[in-house]
Amino acid sequence: MSLLNDTSLIKQKALLLGFSDCGIARAGKLQEEEQGLDNYLSNAYHADMAYMSRNKDLRLDPTLLVPGAKSIVVVLANYFPEKKQNAGVPIVAKYAYGTDYHRVIKKKLRHLLEFIHTEIGPVSGRAFTDSAPVLERAWAVKAGLGWIGKNGMLINRKLGSFFFIGELVIDRELEYDAPYPNEYCGTCTRCLETCPTGALLKPGVLDARRCISWLTIEKKDDTPEALKSLLNRRIFGCDICQDVCPWNRNAAPTPIDEFQPDLRFLSMTTVDWMKLDENQFRERFRYTPLQRAGFEKLRMNINNCFPKPNPKNL
Repeated sequence: MSLLNDTSLIKQKALLLGFSDCGIARAGKLQEEEQGLDNYLSNAYHADMAYMSRNKDLRLDPTLLVPGAKSIVVVLANYFPEKKQNAGVPIVAKYAYGTDYHRVIKKKLRHLLEFIHTEIGPVSGRAFTDSAPVLERAWAVKAGLGWIGKNGMLINRKLGSFFFIGELVIDRELEYDAPYPNEYCGTCTRCLETCPTGALLKPGVLDARRCISWLTIEKKDDTPEALKSLLNRRIFGCDICQDVCPWNRNAAPTPIDEFQPDLRFLSMTTVDWMKLDENQFRERFRYTPLQRAGFEKLRMNINNCFPKPNPKNL
């Protein structure tokens, strides 16, 4: 078979597995991105996420993760939900509505790797999705899937930005897509203007120390007092910079069943969230992204957004 035919079969299979798009880039070191990564780390924009400063060489060169790697198959998995939470309740980022995406995407990528091995030819490789030192957005651009928007997210003209990114790094030569040539944010600055905590310092530069997603998920201790009033009922993650993006106006619901929200979650009221105990948390959110924060962190976030009244003031 020709490289073009092999590549076409892989992309067709990716779509059959439920991915919304697929592109392929030649494996190698990311030369142009190195300075940007150095600047990001030297300014401590990664907050206390120490893992981002480790394994810099691996982060820039996936061939160090998979010796002999020749191709990076990049996939996009739409997670935009058809149904949303009720108005006025504690807000959870849309990516966390369904099953933990690590489980879902890695399973699909392993199916894709097996397909390549059995239908195209012997192959070795590894599957990744936000689980290893891989600059996923940079590779998605290299694979022709979109551009990095002013909010730092990958934006695809057809899909918007409500999707996960996954990769197969394999030791097989394929036909490569051209890197995405342009960006289409134009003069729009809605994401920068709307971020309540000012985490977007300038186009494409996010200071995690002020980001609601970091404050409500990754930050181990409590949110600084000066930022608590800016959380806007958000208790896990934040979609504000995506919600206001014009490229998400026509976001279509995900075709992936595992990303559909549990109706018990959607029906939760503010009172339900306030009364949530650890056993309920484990039973309801065991296989969802909310596990990452843990019960105590989630309880802290709920109290920050919906503080209990002080009896002395009653």
